[in-house]
Amino acid sequence: MIRTFLTTAAATALLAVGAHAATLPSGWTAEGNAGTGSPNGVVSAPPAQGPGYYYVSTAGGVTGGGSLPGVGGTGVARNGSNVITAAFTAAVGDVLEFYFNYVTSDGAGFADYGWSRLLDATTSDEVALLFTARTTPTGSSVPGFGMPAPAATLDPVSVDIQDGATFWDVLGSSSGTCYIAIGEGCGATGWVKSTYTITEAGSYTLQFGVTNWNDTAFDSGMAFAGAKIGDVIITPPVDPAAVPLPASALLLGAGIGAMGVMRRRQKAQA
Repeated sequence: MIRTFLTTAAATALLAVGAHAATLPSGWTAEGNAGTGSPNGVVSAPPAQGPGYYYVSTAGGVTGGGSLPGVGGTGVARNGSNVITAAFTAAVGDVLEFYFNYVTSDGAGFADYGWSRLLDATTSDEVALLFTARTTPTGSSVPGFGMPAPAATLDPVSVDIQDGATFWDVLGSSSGTCYIAIGEGCGATGWVKSTYTITEAGSYTLQFGVTNWNDTAFDSGMAFAGAKIGDVIITPPVDPAAVPLPASALLLGAGIGAMGVMRRRQKAQA
């Protein structure tokens, strides 16, 4: 099967304007590639607590780092990333909300995915699966097909991928690329709102993750922001002016230089 790179004269400029780093708020924990970013490429400022955002990406992820329990993947080389926020308390009836934007360069039905869970802060047990987003060449990408049903209310309720919308510095050398061609599942969901009503008082954390399903090529990422429980902010606003450009961003030129080149890579169907 042949994969091709999208070509555009604007690629360098789009990659250059983004800035991201591994800096996260105190009390957060991360596995793989997670940090803060500024609007660039297809990821605009979030609807709340912008203009910056937080992200997780399979680019630079670790083996099994972003897998959703019970979903996983079949490839031994699969990888991903996840991040867990600091603990927060909530009462019965409190409303938890946040925004997310899933971007993937891996289409054609190979089921890379993103997700979020509400966890018990003491036991780390799952309290609720809040959303899923998954690569698909046809139909909706949110909620993710073949995955457990999310407990949160999503707005929009279902989302089709924005075909070809893959320019985002968080994807590293996969930014601006697509498995096979435009229209085959590569793109972005745009910002989606997740809302969940707490059913039991307690101490909780939020977990966000992204997973490469069968291998480590053609990455996916997810931006998130605006998380709050009642009037308490869980994801502090990110100031893009305070987000330094990491040294790893200098390596993106290697990915840009490969644009227009055709690759042959086999991927096991899930």
